[in-house]
Amino acid sequence: MRGTVFVAGLGLIGGSLAKTIKKAHPGATVIGYDIREKEAGLAEALNIIDQSVPSFSEGAEQADLIILAVPVVQTEEMIHQLAQLPLKEEVIITDTGSTKKKIMDCAEVLLERRIAFIGGHPMAGSHKSGIAAAKEHLFENAFYLLTPSEHTEEKYVAILKKWLEGTKAKIIELSAADHDHFTGVVSHFPHIIAASLVRQASRHDRSHPLISRLAAGGFRDITRIASSNPEMWKDISLHNRETLLALLNEWKEEMESVIQLIEEENDTLLFDYFKEAKTFRDELPVKAQGAIPAFYDLYVDVPDYPGVVSEITAYLAEERISITNIRIMETREDVYGVLVISFQNERDRARAKTCIEKHTNFDLFLA
Repeated sequence: MRGTVFVAGLGLIGGSLAKTIKKAHPGATVIGYDIREKEAGLAEALNIIDQSVPSFSEGAEQADLIILAVPVVQTEEMIHQLAQLPLKEEVIITDTGSTKKKIMDCAEVLLERRIAFIGGHPMAGSHKSGIAAAKEHLFENAFYLLTPSEHTEEKYVAILKKWLEGTKAKIIELSAADHDHFTGVVSHFPHIIAASLVRQASRHDRSHPLISRLAAGGFRDITRIASSNPEMWKDISLHNRETLLALLNEWKEEMESVIQLIEEENDTLLFDYFKEAKTFRDELPVKAQGAIPAFYDLYVDVPDYPGVVSEITAYLAEERISITNIRIMETREDVYGVLVISFQNERDRARAKTCIEKHTNFDLFLA
């Protein structure tokens, strides 16, 4: 495809989309803008975009496709700016925000001008951030949700899908309301629960400092999403307020029922409670990407002798397998290994498992 693509917001998501579109559509011109001039300059230097522009309006006015890859609050501000600009007649505007209904309501000002706005949410991420972390395969096999308005012409949705085909993502269309409900259940709500678990542990740690050491194992893993950007999650929580309030009230009722089962020492119903959770969790897709970015961890049950960690990493380095993190776990309850190695994707983890099995007889487990 030919035309000008304008990416506003050159972080991980915006940069990765720019990189993907640039590769899939070499006839297109990709321009970018970021309030952080250094990031915009780096994007141009790394050839992620063809050119950076000095202002949001300058980039928007020459674009055939505008991608708003900024936090949801800034997305609303940019939509209002776009409503005042002399945009191209056939321009398509989309965003990458994690909530959709408030964004789509805000975009009514564009729809009144017969400007095509299609809500978007690429459900992918990384442990890294910023333009330097941008990569072409970030969205591969991930869900990419689109929430067109009921007034949006189908031809514009088809054109946007064509622009995005290089992502190799699974593109799904749904309503903004359904989007916010689904992501609320499997992404937004779990973030709140993870944050609350960590806060509770923090309170107990003040009087019992050993708790933070014990939490280095399984607790740290199951609450990993609590390390996400607090500013972003404040905005998401307020944007998806109605859904989250309903889910939190359901959760309160759920916890009250568990309290009752424990108080009554009802072993039969407690067994059923944990069994139903285990059954549903075990049936979840293993390799598919979902609302929360997957963690590709490999647990290695290594013997305790000097140099064992460097030995493992040397084997991986020989086969040029990149790792994103490595740590030794002090607690082992419900965890098989003491050495946890994290990878960027399932392919690297599988290669690492084969590599370590080839050189050692250590036990390996996937989380």
